[in-house]
Amino acid sequence: MRILSGVPAMRLVCKLEGRGSNFAELEPRVRTIVENIRRKGDRALRAYSQKWDGLGAEDKIQVPLAQLEAAWDLSSPQLRKALQISAANIRRFCERQKPREWTRNGNGISAGQVVRPLESVGCYVPGGRHPLVSTLLMTVIPAQVAGVKNIRVASPNPQNEMLAAAHMLGVREIFRIGGAQAVAALAYGTSSVPRVDKIVGPGNLYVTIAKKLVSFDCAIDFLAGPTEVVIVASRGRAEFIAADLVAQAEHDPDAIPIFITTSKSLARQASIAVKQLTDHNAVARQSTDHNGAILLARSREEALAWANRIAPEHITVEPTDLPSIHNAGSIFVGDYSAQAAGDYASGPNHVLPTSGVARFRGGLSVHDFVKVITVQQLSKAGLHKISKTVAFLAETEGLTAHAHSIRVRCPRA
Repeated sequence: MRILSGVPAMRLVCKLEGRGSNFAELEPRVRTIVENIRRKGDRALRAYSQKWDGLGAEDKIQVPLAQLEAAWDLSSPQLRKALQISAANIRRFCERQKPREWTRNGNGISAGQVVRPLESVGCYVPGGRHPLVSTLLMTVIPAQVAGVKNIRVASPNPQNEMLAAAHMLGVREIFRIGGAQAVAALAYGTSSVPRVDKIVGPGNLYVTIAKKLVSFDCAIDFLAGPTEVVIVASRGRAEFIAADLVAQAEHDPDAIPIFITTSKSLARQASIAVKQLTDHNAVARQSTDHNGAILLARSREEALAWANRIAPEHITVEPTDLPSIHNAGSIFVGDYSAQAAGDYASGPNHVLPTSGVARFRGGLSVHDFVKVITVQQLSKAGLHKISKTVAFLAETEGLTAHAHSIRVRCPRA
């Protein structure tokens, strides 16, 4: 990893601050896929899925329940135990995270909020060389805790480990579809895939663009880009720092691993450790060589300012620096808070904002699967107390019918 200081370091921070995905080249192609699914439904969905997702000519788009059960029966005790421990920790965290209903009364006005789950959600789980069972847990469990009635999972060519995890969670609707076609099917519905109210989960650029295109018709969580990791430390063990940088870098050749420090010695040690760890990991080596950097800051304050400007998906900091971090998807504190723990089993969600989105939102949570609806009830005396205020403000805005709706009840307003 290159070590930068001064003006080159500042230029990189500015570049990362303004980063974002360029959709222009692929968007017309993705739009065609989305429109074909919208118009032709299952016919187009099956054609795309047979071409790209490994769907057989005789395969059903929806995985039969018997296959889910069989996958669980065939799974190893080690897999079952790992899934159960991870799921329990995620569920416990989600239960604490769930927003609460409340009501406050005073002066004849009762005001509060009720919490209602979404009716249906689509959880997208990417395909790949290995089954991403953790993403299934991270998207389905918060929806279950929120009380979502219909949870539908889309995943291209799901492997047995994925099906076993779905069975353990009680998921009954899992579809062998991926890419832009899966997003469009969930957003608009087909004969085989019922439409949903919201789509969540990470994916490749095709998935991200499709989520953008359907977002006016179906809610989405956020648009995700390549994985990002920032570590801010001026002391500590270089092998720990390098291990977390490489762990996130191996997700994607386009991943962005950044180490920010005030220590030249630690910077050199971390650079050497990263090189050693990536000698036999081609994806991580490409990421760290092309996108990675170690930034030498002049002070702790500058290091933290850079980190907040980057607004990374993952960030690791020393305990004393936690209060200074304002922009991040998920924060890991101290030497033993390995970022991989958050990817799998510590409890918080690993579906996190990238590309600077952490400036205005955090990661996927129970909040993404509920509606917080305000409720108010006014007595006659309560309305009287604020009637003049409401009528005056309504007339100030030129909304005389608003004012009349108050005066018809409170003539002296």
